[in-house]
Amino acid sequence: MSVNDEYLCCMDTFIEKLCGKYKVSETDIQTLLDCMEGVHFKKRELIVREGTKNNNLYFIRTGIWRAYYHKEGVDTTIWFASDGEAAFSVWGYVDNAYSLINIEAMCDSIAYRISRTALNQLFSSSIGLANLGLRLMDHQLLLQENWLISSGSPRAKERYLTLIKETPELLQYVPLKHIASYLWITPQSLSRIRAEIASSVQ
Repeated sequence: MSVNDEYLCCMDTFIEKLCGKYKVSETDIQTLLDCMEGVHFKKRELIVREGTKNNNLYFIRTGIWRAYYHKEGVDTTIWFASDGEAAFSVWGYVDNAYSLINIEAMCDSIAYRISRTALNQLFSSSIGLANLGLRLMDHQLLLQENWLISSGSPRAKERYLTLIKETPELLQYVPLKHIASYLWITPQSLSRIRAEIASSVQ
């Protein structure tokens, strides 16, 4: 397979993931991508920094990102996003306000970026894209509500298994302490859960 064929195959997979996740047509996604700028981020680079304004929408082509906030010297992970998913700071995206979270690349990543101003122009030109805007917000709200509702350790093992099933590459790129904070448990508790799972499959 040539480099060009490989690129086209990766793009087809990327577009297919976006269409499936956000229930939008391939034509609308292609229209949006044509108006977006390709960007690269290095491992541990901050895409959005807490206390700054960033009203961009990003689509991750390859990579894993995490959103987190600092409180009393501790950073707490609130979501992960990977290939074929959107990522943005709700505060900047909705109100052009200062972000209350950081968004960090957990590995070298390729993404597409568009400003909210340019996005609004596209939304006004297409019902399909306008609907995509609504689904993006719905998805973000569900992510954060699920995270809040899942707080505490009683179902941590179940949530860990679901997370790893949905995004197995997390274990390759994300330190366990960040996965533990997302699950509202300590790294030690996560180690016990992982040991329990390992012993049950032997």
